[in-house]
Amino acid sequence: MSQLTMERARELLAATTTESHLFEHAIGVSAAMGAMARHFGQDPAYWEAVGYLHDYDYERFPEEHLRHTEQPLRDAGVDETAIQAILAHGWGLCSDVQPESELEKSLFTVDELTGLIAATARMRPGGLSDLEASSVKKKFKDKRFAAKIDRAVITQGCQMLGMDLGDVITLCIEGMRAHMDELGLGPREG
Repeated sequence: MSQLTMERARELLAATTTESHLFEHAIGVSAAMGAMARHFGQDPAYWEAVGYLHDYDYERFPEEHLRHTEQPLRDAGVDETAIQAILAHGWGLCSDVQPESELEKSLFTVDELTGLIAATARMRPGGLSDLEASSVKKKFKDKRFAAKIDRAVITQGCQMLGMDLGDVITLCIEGMRAHMDELGLGPREG
């Protein structure tokens, strides 16, 4: 069993997922996880692959998210560290696997946060290209904006990481900015 690679993560997600918005979410979370890995001095390629694959069973089983993940990923040869992180990202929502490592806590935190960042970027002509953490923090406080995003999970994740919300937002923006065209969040032509 070897460490999960991005190539393998793409193959596995493509086998269970067809909706473009889920692939965009996978790219956003992957990009943010790479930035978090760099912050913690970890392997960005590995963290990006884990982030990309985190919603493996979501399209097929939205009401039973993560209940159809562990064994299929194990059977596919995915390493236990990656499986554990993927299960932990749903802690308290659809999983009882508590995030323990920096990898697990980061995935738990950025899953919701990347959605808020993307929603904020969509409101701006510059998209992600000139987005600042302060703009995202304003939207974070406005509970009506992107109302489905669970701010309590983001706050809890930042606390588990021992990091300031603004610092985590900045890292995620930096990671996502490198993929803004793929995410459809680049500057719009006026």
